[in-house]
Amino acid sequence: MTTGEPLIVRVAMKPISTLMRPLQTIDLKTNEPAAAVAERSDVTAVPAMGVIAEAMVALVMANAFVEKFGGDSLGEIRRNYDAYLDHIAQRLR
Repeated sequence: MTTGEPLIVRVAMKPISTLMRPLQTIDLKTNEPAAAVAERSDVTAVPAMGVIAEAMVALVMANAFVEKFGGDSLGEIRRNYDAYLDHIAQRLR
């Protein structure tokens, strides 16, 4: 439920575990096996998490919209939404 103000979402994520035993890799120039290093890899997950969080907020908002104005077709949902906007406009007069 909102008041119509901008929606502000705070998101947190669990850091991706650090691999203490590096995965196998290759040298791209020689195609020979190479030694990988053990390092934290969670910094690369942050940009992806932003995309995932935005998509999840969109899905939740779409679900709430359909719950409020639902119908059996997009046309019916649009009709219900337009009727709601007309109702609000009449209340503001």
